[in-house]
Amino acid sequence: MSNTTYAQLDAWIDAHFDEQVKFLQELIRVPTDTPPGNNAPHAERTATLLKDFGFDAEKHAVPEADVKAYGLETITNLIVRRHYGTDTGAGKTIALNAHGDVVPPGEGWTQNPYGGDIVDGKIYGRASAVSKCDFSTFTFATRALEAVNQAAHHPLNGNLELHFTYDEEFGGLLGPGWLLDKGLTKPDLMIAAGFSYQVVTAHNGCLQMEVTVHGKMAHAAIPETGVDALQGAVAVLNALYHQNTLYKAVTSKVEGINHPYVNVGLIEGGTNTNVIPGKVMLKLDRRMIPEENPVEVEASIRQVIADAVAGFNQGRAADMHISVDIKRMLMAHSMQPLAGNKPLVDAIQTHGEQLFGEPIPAMGTPLYTDVRLYGERGIPGVIYGAGPRTVLESHAKRADERLDLEDLRRATKVIARTLQDLLG
Repeated sequence: MSNTTYAQLDAWIDAHFDEQVKFLQELIRVPTDTPPGNNAPHAERTATLLKDFGFDAEKHAVPEADVKAYGLETITNLIVRRHYGTDTGAGKTIALNAHGDVVPPGEGWTQNPYGGDIVDGKIYGRASAVSKCDFSTFTFATRALEAVNQAAHHPLNGNLELHFTYDEEFGGLLGPGWLLDKGLTKPDLMIAAGFSYQVVTAHNGCLQMEVTVHGKMAHAAIPETGVDALQGAVAVLNALYHQNTLYKAVTSKVEGINHPYVNVGLIEGGTNTNVIPGKVMLKLDRRMIPEENPVEVEASIRQVIADAVAGFNQGRAADMHISVDIKRMLMAHSMQPLAGNKPLVDAIQTHGEQLFGEPIPAMGTPLYTDVRLYGERGIPGVIYGAGPRTVLESHAKRADERLDLEDLRRATKVIARTLQDLLG
């Protein structure tokens, strides 16, 4: 591809960048906190904004019963299909996926989490960096691709799909997973929202479980008549966190991924300060490196919990034992690098280095994403999009999430150039 075409793509993006920023601001201003996960309104707003660009977004509403059973309120996933060439459907299909759902903003913000405010060249707001930003990156890269090639009478060949989905925070099964299971899409290659300084080819898996510890309620004045479920939960917690010491010896060969770890992110239980708690619930998150077997990991965690319970109960009368119920909430497999992703990796690395002025590594990330659902179906893909060098810099899932607008501009150019290489 000629440097002239790349320059034209860059110039188009520069000329429309203010419009792109306003588009992103509009997306940030419609909350998509998940939970509770009432995300259909954002899909409707996105579809309306896309229509102004001449893009017809298919609205695929997940049945209400399925969404409620999943623990959310509404999900409407969007697909925008663009066909290039004389034969509709001919050529490769490339999918660009970004998710609109986000964790609630929490406390500590200095800017409005739904304001899309710009301060010192950075745009603030929940999902400004992960990943409503890539709704805009992918949309404006597509617009640039079409405008430049149409003006130059350059034929494009193949198909492009924008997948805007809404349950990545819950694992993606009713987002990309649902679209793929229903046969609504079957791309040949895909790029998913990510960070602009690296192209990610692998990521961790994630096992999430709910562990309920059952004891026996009693009045705090006569604690010996009860079984303290919180004390039992502490035994389980200590056993789980001890595993992190052992996990440090289980290292990954994938650059960017170190070792497994477990975290307990939510604890609920008890009824009042003067009552021995009879039930305590823990929700744990076990990150799995690509080399681990998920079935073995789950069996190991269950055994750790069982051993902790047995140790707590040892020497106690049978009617003074604790018991546990364990429920798997999520089993997200790791993303494995597929050989077919080489055209994506090569193009993004080449253009990323030119535009950012530094080498773009291909590596793994300790995160887990819904991109794995494409990979599980044999669709080669990578993670790449607008964002800083690290999750920490972006403040993703923390207060004051933000994105440098120059990163947004340059990442959009990288995507546009990459699409030109693949479809031009």
